[in-house]
Amino acid sequence: MRPVWEFVRRFAVAWGGQEPVVLVTFLLLVIGVWTFLEIADEVAEGSTQAFDVWVVQAMRRPNDLATPVGPSWLQEIGRDATALGGYGWLIFFTAAIAGFLWLDRKSHMAVFLVASVTGGYLVSMALKWAFQRPRPDVVPHLSNVYSTSFPSGHSMNSAVVYLTLGTLIAASVSRRSLKVYVIVVATFISGIVGVSRVYLGVHYPTDVLGGWTAGLVWALACWLAARFLQRKGRVERPEQETTGEHE
Repeated sequence: MRPVWEFVRRFAVAWGGQEPVVLVTFLLLVIGVWTFLEIADEVAEGSTQAFDVWVVQAMRRPNDLATPVGPSWLQEIGRDATALGGYGWLIFFTAAIAGFLWLDRKSHMAVFLVASVTGGYLVSMALKWAFQRPRPDVVPHLSNVYSTSFPSGHSMNSAVVYLTLGTLIAASVSRRSLKVYVIVVATFISGIVGVSRVYLGVHYPTDVLGGWTAGLVWALACWLAARFLQRKGRVERPEQETTGEHE
């Protein structure tokens, strides 16, 4: 047991320096990968199809599958929520935070953020290409779609962007309540984006679950990579004081 613990200790120190935090993150990453593979396997075998169709149709009026359940204003909220996971808003938020980091003389962190988000997008596209799952055809779509269904790109990319940004912001504040608040808000935004995709009939629920899981795994991997680079001095720490003149 001692050699095993020594390996674990060295791994934790190398990747983050705080063994409990790094080990828990690594454990969550492994669980996330396993969960995604299980979901993907069930989807590939068609085992989830009946459940997927039931959920999608349950969000439509029984006598009119072209109309979602709920009042008309809920449909508008659904479209607004799904827009938060679209490329336009994700690029805007990423560019805004990257610009802030650059102006705060954390240029390496800004580049790392952009690279992380871009990498997440490429992974999402690669997974879609690999699985080639058709979009739901059991109800009319209430949003334009241009790619395959699994995993949900909106769900995955919103998880990558908002969880990564939330982690950066949380690391820059000292109060635990503020850290929790930021992470909860980031998680909530990612959540409503995913739900809206099913509500609008453009994704099955397992597409969204796969997207959330893949996005979480990517965000955790990026967090571990950032910790490693910070310890090596190649990326600035979020709370690090910068030198130079300030306006």
